Amino acid sequence: MDITDSRIDAGKAFDWGRTSKDYAKYRDIYPELFYKKIVDRGLCVEGQRVLDIGTGTGVIPRNMYRFGARWTGTDISPEQIEEARRLSHEAGMQIDFRAVPTEKLDFPKESFDVITACQCFWYFDHEHVMPKLAEFLKPNGKLVILFMAWLPFEDEIAGKSEELVLKYSPNWTGAGQTRKPNWVPEVAFNNFELEDHEEYDIMVPFTKETWHGRMKACRGVGASLSSDELARWEEEHRNLLDKIAPKQFDVKHFAAITVLKKK
Repeated sequence: MDITDSRIDAGKAFDWGRTSKDYAKYRDIYPELFYKKIVDRGLCVEGQRVLDIGTGTGVIPRNMYRFGARWTGTDISPEQIEEARRLSHEAGMQIDFRAVPTEKLDFPKESFDVITACQCFWYFDHEHVMPKLAEFLKPNGKLVILFMAWLPFEDEIAGKSEELVLKYSPNWTGAGQTRKPNWVPEVAFNNFELEDHEEYDIMVPFTKETWHGRMKACRGVGASLSSDELARWEEEHRNLLDKIAPKQFDVKHFAAITVLKKK
């Protein structure tokens, strides 16, 4: 399913379904601290019902399943949901995954204690979505916005890899990340109030193969390049890593969590 949005990559079409296999294999990379920051706030734990929007391959529900919450995960891409279902089934997890755009979600009022949105919040039609999310939440329910990105200006491997993505996708808006709080649109504050936020550095371990897979599974590469472009990018990126990367290494990232409380 091709997606075009003038706010993202200058409107260049992308399709997460094209990279779902790589996404499932290489993008389940959040360190334990990432989840601890959520649980320590009393969120996504036993006794709570949680909706993960833009769930992709279900990384957040699958990794947080052990904390006891009951999870539902939704995503616009059927291929991503297919991978989420496969992985959760193989792990013996009971998670309700549904292929549906966030703008078309339809749950009863006050169905959830928490809604999470990881690496996806900027994709939505916020004028339409924010009132719906508030309606789905119980009184004092929480919307948790999560993000993690490499720091290309501080990490050589990340920076050089990002330069190569921009060679093939010059309008890729995922580039150039720096430490900052999660962006929250002004319209969100009609239904929510800011309760908490935190930004912190985090090191993520990789091998040459897993970093190559992580980069390939990003929007500017696997989800948007033609097959010929992708083959050329892969060859160049592998050659790059052979020159600058050891067999195992850490890539410097920052992570951010924002908690909004329903008014």
